[in-house]
Amino acid sequence: MRKLKCPQCEAYRFFVKNELKETRLVTVNEKYEVILVHENESLEGFNLDILYCLGCSWQGSPKSLRR
Repeated sequence: MRKLKCPQCEAYRFFVKNELKETRLVTVNEKYEVILVHENESLEGFNLDILYCLGCSWQGSPKSLRR
């Protein structure tokens, strides 16, 4: 499985937030599916439409990522 990269710094790890500002560490596969890094956690209640890059200040949608 190939991971998509940040269009700004090419990092492949991101985080997502929920309404309480809690975060989850994720990656995105070639099908634009958001995948948890720590499989024992849940993405329920988290906004998967906005990713925040761990490597720089970029934020945006999964569709904006580079192959």
